[in-house]
Amino acid sequence: MKGVSVRKIKKFCVFCGANSGKDVAFVNAAFHLGEVLGKRKIDLVYGGGRLGLMGCVSTVVAQHQRQVLGLIPSVFTENNLVREICGKEIKVVTMHERLLIMMELSDAFITLPGGFGTLEELFQMISWAQLNIHDKPICVLNINGFFNGLLSFVDHAVEQKFITQRARKILISATTADELVDKLGLSI
Repeated sequence: MKGVSVRKIKKFCVFCGANSGKDVAFVNAAFHLGEVLGKRKIDLVYGGGRLGLMGCVSTVVAQHQRQVLGLIPSVFTENNLVREICGKEIKVVTMHERLLIMMELSDAFITLPGGFGTLEELFQMISWAQLNIHDKPICVLNINGFFNGLLSFVDHAVEQKFITQRARKILISATTADELVDKLGLSI
């Protein structure tokens, strides 16, 4: 995206699973991302909770005395899906409201491995960027090739003329948090 290297990023929104996944590398990468954000004094906006990869990232960012903000839809609290969060909590009514607030409060987005909810969040931000609703960097942390199939599909959609080359550039991919920070032009 144009201007990414000169943009000041103070708050990252992280989309990721409430599960840890099969590969321990996912957990290690989530902890490392928390370290990278904390050391660079970057605050966190996320889906809330301390489970899975969300818990890994949020716990480490909080340990670095950075702001951690979890946005919890009422359906999660009504069904006891989130019992405890790390940091401040904002309760919202709908998932759409949650994503809208995440978009408004964040300077950039990072997606780690996760399921349908994670993918929905990622694609909503890409769609909004394509529609010029925002111009914030959107990244995937492609740990151990987790997003290879997705990235291949997106490239296939470009080849088939369903996604433009310009729109394809909205999605930034990196294999480590350090590589991602370099691609965004952030420094310690």
